Amino acid sequence: MKKFVLTGMLLSGIIFSGMAQSKGASDPKAKTVLDGVSNKFKSLKTVVANFILKVEGANNSVTDSKKGTVYLKGAKYKVTLPGQEIISDNKTSWTYAKDVNEVTVNNVDQSSSAMTPAKLFTNFYDKDYLYKLNGETTEKGKVLQNIELTPTDKSKNVFKVIVSIDKKNQSIAKMKVFEKNGNHYTYEITNFTPNTNLSDALFSFDAKKYPGVEVVDLR
Repeated sequence: MKKFVLTGMLLSGIIFSGMAQSKGASDPKAKTVLDGVSNKFKSLKTVVANFILKVEGANNSVTDSKKGTVYLKGAKYKVTLPGQEIISDNKTSWTYAKDVNEVTVNNVDQSSSAMTPAKLFTNFYDKDYLYKLNGETTEKGKVLQNIELTPTDKSKNVFKVIVSIDKKNQSIAKMKVFEKNGNHYTYEITNFTPNTNLSDALFSFDAKKYPGVEVVDLR
């Protein structure tokens, strides 16, 4: 699996890099919706979101579904998936693979172009994408505002992202990522809990809790 998509929530899978975008090229109605989500997220101290990640390969070659959780506190985050953890205290990041009991350690890229789970809930879209409102649908009793985003850098493997916003709660309900190779990744937020008490210790990797772990330090 790739490193991180979001994650909405989001969540873990693909990291988008920042790209320049010409002003005024996007749908102002879509921007109003996205700004509402961004402003609401910025007002929260912490977030815990449960999600389902569905992977669909080209020509139905692979279909997989996994449940995960993302924890956010400011710029700090932790993402858990079956067999994998991705943790960052905004200075150091740790990617732990349970099957080989190995953790890879990196410095966090502090550039404005680096994508993190927290940025997926804020205004990353203004620099990286063109976007338009694709109408509303109703799913599971929720009215969703569907926004199509296309990266301004056409060389990227991702060519389209559909973000579905819960109109009532101004929160991301679902995100579907389309790759040029035919793969699709769908993230559905199943539960969103704001302002819970999250210790800073949650956002660092304690090797003592993983006996025998192999540390690959790439800093």
